[in-house]
Amino acid sequence: MVSIGNFFFKYRNWIFILFYGALFIPSWPLFSKERFGNSYYIWPIVIGLFVTIFGQVIRGLTIGLAYIVRGGKGGKPYAEGLVTDGIFNHCRNPLYVGNILMLLGVGILANSLVYVAIVIPVFIFIYQAIVLAEENFLRGKFGAGFDAYCKKVNRWFPDFSGIGNTLSGMKFNWKRWILREHTTQFIWLIGITLILFINYPQLTRYNDAVEIARNPDLSKFHNLERSLLLGIILGVLLVVYLLIRFLKKTGKFKE
Repeated sequence: MVSIGNFFFKYRNWIFILFYGALFIPSWPLFSKERFGNSYYIWPIVIGLFVTIFGQVIRGLTIGLAYIVRGGKGGKPYAEGLVTDGIFNHCRNPLYVGNILMLLGVGILANSLVYVAIVIPVFIFIYQAIVLAEENFLRGKFGAGFDAYCKKVNRWFPDFSGIGNTLSGMKFNWKRWILREHTTQFIWLIGITLILFINYPQLTRYNDAVEIARNPDLSKFHNLERSLLLGIILGVLLVVYLLIRFLKKTGKFKE
């Protein structure tokens, strides 16, 4: 597993993007109209958004409170020091937990049985291998200190006891959160927006099949209206993303 983890560690950033793209693989629904009625779409939207936003909150708190200066070097696990502050005091791999929840949430949002039942377990297996490779490196570098940390803090399941003291005892660096996370947030928000528009036309205007059959022009107008709204939202997200990139590169926005 360690050798497998070392292999996937090189491409861990691309793995998230590739698995995000898998959201659009055709699938049987988690929530069907036959089982949940005409309002079936409410369930995947509410549950999916809650789970994926919770994952982003975990990532945000991890980055804003105590961030790993370097998690890799030369395509291999690397660390300048053993980070145990902030959310790392409650979970050894909060960024990976956040990623898993973000993908699980958008999988539920996409109402995809294939994604939740097949893609997510594969994603978790890859992350488990990566974590074992990282732990192998950390144990070799920090020895007893890392073993003591492992005994105190869970690998995957966060222990939120004392989280109030953690949050009140540290200052949240919102600038670091934006600078480190803006690309992930941009991809994440693009995916959510596309899923909502593609899978749930009910959210923009109810698609009345009877009225459309009587007046085909209504369908054309509706599609144009939705396309314009989608274009505006995606355009705003792109502008904000490019603005942050510009401010970061010019040094006008720093941690």
